[in-house]
Amino acid sequence: MPGPQRPLIKVGISTCSRAVGAQETLDAVRKELADRGLEADVMVTGCWGLCYAEPIVEVAHPGRPAVLYGSLTADKVPQLIEGALAPDQVGVVPELALAVVGDEPLEGVAPLRSMEFFAGQERRLMANCGVSDPDSIDQYIARGGYAGLAKALGMTDEQVIAEVLESGLWGRGGAAFPTGRKWEFLRGAKVTPKYMICNADEGDPGSFVNRNLMESDPHLIIEGMAIGGYATGASYGYIYIRDEYPLPVERTETAVQQARERGLLGDNVLGSGFAFDLEVVRGAGSYVCGEETGLIASIEGARGMPKIRPPFPAQAGVFDKPSNVNNVETYANVPLILREGAAWYASVGSEKHKGTKMFSLSGQIQRVGILEVPLGTPMSDVVMGAGGGPPEGRSLKAVQPGGPLSGIVPASDVGIALEPEPFKERGMFMGSGGLVVMDDSSCVVDLAIYFEWFAEDESCGRCTTCFAGTRRLLEILKRISSGRGRSSDPEIMRLLADTMRYANCVHGQAAPTVVMTMFSFFEEELNEHLYNKRCPAKVCRELVRYEVVHHSDKLPEAEAICPTQAVVRENGSYRIDQGKCIKCDACREQAPYAIALVDEFGAM
Repeated sequence: MPGPQRPLIKVGISTCSRAVGAQETLDAVRKELADRGLEADVMVTGCWGLCYAEPIVEVAHPGRPAVLYGSLTADKVPQLIEGALAPDQVGVVPELALAVVGDEPLEGVAPLRSMEFFAGQERRLMANCGVSDPDSIDQYIARGGYAGLAKALGMTDEQVIAEVLESGLWGRGGAAFPTGRKWEFLRGAKVTPKYMICNADEGDPGSFVNRNLMESDPHLIIEGMAIGGYATGASYGYIYIRDEYPLPVERTETAVQQARERGLLGDNVLGSGFAFDLEVVRGAGSYVCGEETGLIASIEGARGMPKIRPPFPAQAGVFDKPSNVNNVETYANVPLILREGAAWYASVGSEKHKGTKMFSLSGQIQRVGILEVPLGTPMSDVVMGAGGGPPEGRSLKAVQPGGPLSGIVPASDVGIALEPEPFKERGMFMGSGGLVVMDDSSCVVDLAIYFEWFAEDESCGRCTTCFAGTRRLLEILKRISSGRGRSSDPEIMRLLADTMRYANCVHGQAAPTVVMTMFSFFEEELNEHLYNKRCPAKVCRELVRYEVVHHSDKLPEAEAICPTQAVVRENGSYRIDQGKCIKCDACREQAPYAIALVDEFGAM
């Protein structure tokens, strides 16, 4: 696309940027320009993936590289406008600048590619993220959008599926099943109508790659579904978006309407005679709706409960008609494969797995965000390189991939390749792209409690194997974390995990994964809780107590903030009343030098 003809200011508006004031920044930019009488265009974009630096504002002048400004809250807008857009100013504001969107430095500001977060990235799916307006179909088309669909309509359905198969694309939702093979199953179904379904439920804590695509480039997903409809003979589609994602719902619905108006959806797509339309369905707020048959039940208006298979969706899916379910990222890859060809798609990646994969980084890490790297990239490059590793003064303890139904990768294995096999070898899943980082202040037993609580709470309750199994695991873990563990507990948990393999769906089958990887990689820490009644990380409340260990002038503040008056002053000194202390940590936050966490049985 050509550069701007006059100054252009882009403000990224996404769920993450809104949370830190991006809307206020956008309003302040417009007001400041109006108050100063300055001529400039203002544009909304999606998310660059630099969540740690939001709000992000891009300023571009004709004939010059654009500059990204990070952490640009509304109060900094006057300084930005004065330095970059005031009369006779065509400059950079270095103290606010994040990077130059170009290959060379500009006025002392480094190029985007020199940032650690961007080192190693291959932004294909994310090419439009943070760059174009997600509400503008014209901008999507100007950047090559719908060229893949136009090309597909000039091919046979067999040729389209062959291209997808040749690319090596597999489902990015976690199962890693070949997409082209899945489409072949639906194409071969004799019953009509057929349906294409996009799973945009994304319920894994710590995973937000699908949200980024829907907020930043919704037409990419719509185009992928239309191509899939043509290849399989499907005539209608559903994009099932979790109800907790209002902005993706809004932007995707706008994109669907725009596509209809341009003849890219409807009874005669691009004048080809091919009919395909779709709609957005808001999810039911249940984690099990992320499982494809539970999602199908929800679309039908029923309670979101996974169905026993067979039959599989390709034979009897939504409304008992043949259906195909892929996730957001899978569909988003398809237009790129058709537009550029399978060979181009397979030009990056590992020997076995071609293409790129998006990952979200969260947890105890310096740079939270979303990035796209070739499959096979070492996880350490993403976590320790792009993400910057744990906060200063802390060391990496583990990475939790694949959501609550997956396991825990220890720090010693952080260099494993980001592709399915290394994770399977360790008894877990790579999942849909969420990487939650934990430093040495985290407790593995406490983490396992959280995930088993999540699995038990989100169980649909259809089968006792899942619902009762997760509840029993949770009871045992809670007992261990409170110092009441029994020597028989590990054997019972292993027995439960073995039994839960026979649950009706993957929710119950995989729920014990975090416990089993705890046995494999963190057994010593588990045993400390079980036999020595200690939490090495001092997280489990019933295994620690608070004590005043030094005098400090901050102790009166700790006394004042304690909600239960457990910080007691006697004869000029302070102590903690253990009977009143609820271990909320408020006192230690006020007086960290004076108040310490101590093992319940006396060790510091």
